[in-house]
Amino acid sequence: METRSAVEKKSCHHCGYKATPRSSELKSGVSRRINRAIGQLNGIKTMINEDRYCGDVLIQLAAVESAVKAISREVMQDHLESCVVDRIQSGDTEVIDEVMDLFKRFM
Repeated sequence: METRSAVEKKSCHHCGYKATPRSSELKSGVSRRINRAIGQLNGIKTMINEDRYCGDVLIQLAAVESAVKAISREVMQDHLESCVVDRIQSGDTEVIDEVMDLFKRFM
């Protein structure tokens, strides 16, 4: 498993775009889950086009919403364990406000 300390964090000096190196394990897992959610959404689109029963569509929508929330939790955990820890250790406590804003979006 790759560690972030071994990889320098990247950002664009011109536009301020931040980049976070991620382990291949995390990328693979998140990509797989996103692809599954995309498949679910495509299935829901088909259900709508086929005039399927509203209750069945809503059940599938709840399932995809749950899947996306699980992906978000995984990315949030990685963010907390890496980026946030690194920034706090370097004395950047502004990251706490960023984390609080992120938590508000997910609650």
